[in-house]
Amino acid sequence: MASSSDTAGQQHPLGIYYQIWILLFVVSAASYAVDYFDVQGAMRWTLVIVFMLVKAGFIIAIFMHAFWERLALVLTILGPPGVLLILIAFMAVEGDYTTEARFDYMGHDRDAVALTPAEVHGAGGEHGEEEAH
Repeated sequence: MASSSDTAGQQHPLGIYYQIWILLFVVSAASYAVDYFDVQGAMRWTLVIVFMLVKAGFIIAIFMHAFWERLALVLTILGPPGVLLILIAFMAVEGDYTTEARFDYMGHDRDAVALTPAEVHGAGGEHGEEEAH
């Protein structure tokens, strides 16, 4: 038989759901405002990602009831994605380092433009469009 403290912990007032729902609309409006005001560059992506993480955090915490769960369960659910985000950040830093090393030490041209497939294989050669018809 459950005690009154066990059942009281399972009752969540509806008001908190409505408040979070409204807060999600406000954060979504702020996210759309980034596009509306044509914010560009690193600021744009920083704001978009921050708003996305805030919305996801509130959804997981309140609507998926993680706020009321034991810490071990929350860490079990949120730990692996957190580790993946850290590994993605490490890969991004490594990619930037590798790119800069190519420019600085291997003589690669920063202004180089990739060739199109037509330039690589020769446009209008023996396998041109004329023979395809």
